[in-house]
Amino acid sequence: MNEAEYPSLSPFKTGIAGRCPRCGQGRLYDGFLEVAVACDRCGLGLKSEDAGDGPAVFIVMILGLVIVGLALWIEMAYRPPMWLHMALWIPLTVGGALGMLRPFKGVMIALHYKHGLLAPRPGDRPE
Repeated sequence: MNEAEYPSLSPFKTGIAGRCPRCGQGRLYDGFLEVAVACDRCGLGLKSEDAGDGPAVFIVMILGLVIVGLALWIEMAYRPPMWLHMALWIPLTVGGALGMLRPFKGVMIALHYKHGLLAPRPGDRPE
């Protein structure tokens, strides 16, 4: 199949699901955050894809706003001891960041594909 024969898929749906941005069927990742060399269904070369720091920046901004807002509200309303703040916010911050990183990175890769930024580089497997 050539590029025109693939359906237009939502980059948000395929990215969050961790699926190939072209066919929507193959896996996007080989590990937790390691992007697959190529789609196992349609052969789209993903080896050269680099989402950069974009997903992490969005996560820091969103999670920072939520966690700091909640921590301030809890502090003003209940005045808990510092150890309780640490016990609450450190695991929530780490867990939230790890939980959000894979879907955000998938969306970024899918948006790169949709806008033609997922270009093959020398050494990539041909499609």
